[in-house]
Amino acid sequence: MYLINTMEILNRRYSLVGDHPIFINEQFNWVQKVEEKYDSILEELKSVLNTEDRIPNFQDVLNEDILTKGDNWKTYFLYIYSHSVPKNCNKCPLTSEVLAEIPGMRMAFFSILKPGTHISPHRGPFNGVLRYHLGMIIPKKSEDCYIVVNNETVSWQAGKSIIFDDSYIHEVRNNTNQERVVLFVDFIRPMPLVLTWLNKALFRLAEPFLTEIKDARKYLNSHNL
Repeated sequence: MYLINTMEILNRRYSLVGDHPIFINEQFNWVQKVEEKYDSILEELKSVLNTEDRIPNFQDVLNEDILTKGDNWKTYFLYIYSHSVPKNCNKCPLTSEVLAEIPGMRMAFFSILKPGTHISPHRGPFNGVLRYHLGMIIPKKSEDCYIVVNNETVSWQAGKSIIFDDSYIHEVRNNTNQERVVLFVDFIRPMPLVLTWLNKALFRLAEPFLTEIKDARKYLNSHNL
């Protein structure tokens, strides 16, 4: 924990994109390229949603039932902790190609939030990563479907991006009668070279001790959609 706390202080102090709850998209030169592929990604997503009843819940994959209960939050993983889910990537080849162009991409999935769902306030475990959302399928009353990050509120728009630091307290609400789907990506925070190397080294050191990673990969590779 001392090492993580020290790295978090350094990450905030020397971040190449600053220390903000929500970032300006133009700070990341790959965002526009991802948005330009929205229509193609959406076509692959629609194919995935044809088997939505078999898509696992978030807590089924990561053994975490604190944030939501039941089947309110479904997740179609393409990458988990830098490891691909081959059969899912094969079903979404263009999306997988786009994700591979995001520098430092560590986790990616289609995040499907059911109507009336509230993901309770929480924070990510480490600020060495930032979080990216590309709005895919957004309720008509988009103002009633939003994320709050450190008291800043923003709603999703189809084909548009949101980048935020999930180490700040955040929560999500879908107060509509429609599903919300986003492409959800975690990527390594842009840092000077030495600190980037240290962040990556910390991930490599931690992974063997995190049994949930092995369990999640085993579950995803054995789960049939």
